[in-house]
Amino acid sequence: MQLNPAKLPRERASYRRNIFSKPIAFVAAVILIAAAVCAAQAPAPQAARPASDSYLKSKVLPNGLEIIVYEDHTVPLVTVAYIVKAGSWVESLQDSGLSHLDEHMFFKSTVASKNHEEYLDNIGDMGITYNGSTAEEHCEEHFTSLTQFFPTAIHFLRDAARYPLFDPDEVLTERAVVLDELDRDAANPYDQITHEMTTRLFYAYPNRKLPEGSRDITAHATPEGLRAFYNRYYVPNNSALVIAGDITPEDAYKQAEFYFGDWPRAADPFVKYPVPENPPLQKSSADVLQGPIQNVLIEFGWQGPSIGKDNASTYAADVFSYILRQPNSRFQKALVDSGLALAVDFGYYTQRNVGPINVFLQTTPEKARPALLALQNEISHFGDPDYFSDQELRNAKVLLGVNDLFSREKTSDFAIELGFWWASTGIDYFRGYQQTLDGVTRADISRYLHTYILGKPRVSLVLLSPQAQQSIQLKTEEVLGK
Repeated sequence: MQLNPAKLPRERASYRRNIFSKPIAFVAAVILIAAAVCAAQAPAPQAARPASDSYLKSKVLPNGLEIIVYEDHTVPLVTVAYIVKAGSWVESLQDSGLSHLDEHMFFKSTVASKNHEEYLDNIGDMGITYNGSTAEEHCEEHFTSLTQFFPTAIHFLRDAARYPLFDPDEVLTERAVVLDELDRDAANPYDQITHEMTTRLFYAYPNRKLPEGSRDITAHATPEGLRAFYNRYYVPNNSALVIAGDITPEDAYKQAEFYFGDWPRAADPFVKYPVPENPPLQKSSADVLQGPIQNVLIEFGWQGPSIGKDNASTYAADVFSYILRQPNSRFQKALVDSGLALAVDFGYYTQRNVGPINVFLQTTPEKARPALLALQNEISHFGDPDYFSDQELRNAKVLLGVNDLFSREKTSDFAIELGFWWASTGIDYFRGYQQTLDGVTRADISRYLHTYILGKPRVSLVLLSPQAQQSIQLKTEEVLGK
């Protein structure tokens, strides 16, 4: 019997493109907790963290494949995620979009399905769900199953990872699916402004920051080209397995070694195909974009710190972002409580190859100009000694600790998050994340601000409708801040 992937329910969209480290809706929920802490006027809270770092186990097989295990017996479910250091950052202009399309092909026919292997006969009745995503610095594919069916899920994952067929008819089908995704996103005004921000902020290699990929390359991708790109990066010494849920580390290691232990180590793809570094932004730029949108979107962007080069600033960046996100912060009061903005967020996106810093504000056409001026004014005061209080600094660390705990609430999502951290920072960075955050000082935040934001080149964009622009006549010089 040929395996029909349609028998397994897929969960959500296939590529993930984040501006901020956490979704705004989730951040808002966590902020409510911190607000309660502030209101209570209690003694200085301590950042929340697990009693021990032993909750996370890892092991590297002789072939270089890393196994990361998070044990949680709350419900009888296990998620196994395959993570590979690929994504848009490894793609040349000629490869742009192949990571995304390879991710789609991951769930198609394999040698096992072609040979009608018996274990696939009843897989559609096991309640196994699957999905994948493509980001800037990694791709992930995962399966979630009842504990009793975990051996089948990891068996299926092994066959998908090691023995894909790249059937020509399936390639044609998935090309059409991906092109539909790209067309839907291109019609979204939010995508318009973020795409323009990315191309300006990372002007030398913008495609390496766009995980959705090139429409033209996707439309002409061949089975041979997809296989060659896949074989370059989908190797054990460039990959990890994250196993989370109702399983012991010992059993997880045993199953992983059984199915993946004989996978031969390959050449390091980054030796033959090194990733170019994004050059610094040389000067500030601005633009007024027009599109089919009712409100007005304002986005500022800077090039931020890179993992492996300035790890200290990545922690300071997260703490400062959470200070600004608190509802009683000066930033929120000046922009949201004043009525100038409908919403505003500020964040740093952790990356190995230059993480962006973005502020994103939504307002109305009538308030666009004063909101823009107020935002520029707030940024100019970030370095003031009294811009945030000691209490706000402590509360931000609490927020980040609570955020870490909430991220483990659903083990299937936590497995994917662990994959992100493994690919971009290494699992040891994640293990020591909260403890290092606790030590972030005002001096650390000041160094971060003066190194990456204050007085540094930025990209400033405004998106509004043609009718709104005709009414308010916003000038590029105003957006630039001169």
